[in-house]
Amino acid sequence: YAPDTPLITGMRILDFLFPLAKGGAAGIPGPFGSGKTVTQQSLAKYSDAQIVVYIGCGERGNEMTEVLDEFPHLIDPNTGKPLMNRTVMIANTSNMPVAAREASVYTGITIAEYFRDMGYDVALMADSTSRWAEAMREISSRLEEMPGEEGYPAYLSSRIAEFYERAGRVETLNGEDGSITVIGAVSPPGGDISEPVSQGTLRIVKVFWGLDAGLARQRHFPAINWLNSYSLYPQSLDQWFRDNIAQDFPEVRIELSGLLQIESELQEIVQLVGYDALPEPEKGILDTARSIREDYLQQSAFDEVDTYTSIQKQHKMLFTILDF
Repeated sequence: YAPDTPLITGMRILDFLFPLAKGGAAGIPGPFGSGKTVTQQSLAKYSDAQIVVYIGCGERGNEMTEVLDEFPHLIDPNTGKPLMNRTVMIANTSNMPVAAREASVYTGITIAEYFRDMGYDVALMADSTSRWAEAMREISSRLEEMPGEEGYPAYLSSRIAEFYERAGRVETLNGEDGSITVIGAVSPPGGDISEPVSQGTLRIVKVFWGLDAGLARQRHFPAINWLNSYSLYPQSLDQWFRDNIAQDFPEVRIELSGLLQIESELQEIVQLVGYDALPEPEKGILDTARSIREDYLQQSAFDEVDTYTSIQKQHKMLFTILDF
């Protein structure tokens, strides 16, 4: 099937500006401390997938412990049972052997395919694919293979592509609809996304949620930069949004993006001449954009009301801001 149904995450910036389709693939590159793990854990908790496969690939052991501690206490709104009942965890912490780390990603995607073939919508979180690539590099050097860019094996990008290509929506043998949505975190050294793993990921995924250390320092979470992130799914999802939420949903998204774009251009002028020197219409744009940033795009993962926003409420919130 072509992916034409969105994965509803409850995170406003993702659902509204950069939606991900069920059966799609997304990359979350970002420097340390910018919120990759918290974003993925929020997706695991609140996205409308029926099964979650969480691969902790070469990450800190305490993050895995956090998931193990937290998920049994969280109640799944669809079933009323603990969230852990629909979660598969593959714990492969940074002190485990590299061969196991390379295998963990394949183990996770194979388990996801098993549930997909039973007709479930599966969300797979790989945290982080950079550690997987590092394990590949280490094994490759032990096998004395010819190194490619930055010491990674020459087949790095084809392996990354093979992994993400296993996402998709299928019709199962008994006629049901199953999907795997893959969300891979990338931890580029120094936050530089021009390195091979980030580039190999960006070439294959259709959604890029770019985390920004500057936003994280300003305590703006989720620290997803709205100017350099993108999603290539809106064209195929717009009809679903029109039918299920509101007829003007895609137009509001375009208006919102336009306002944020103009705001970033005006900020440069503000730094030169100051806010008070601007004409009134420009002041209005800056005030609206600030409201969009602070009241809409900023969202606390630890506040029990703010952590999840239904798609209908998202539309009403934005409509109120733009109306104002």
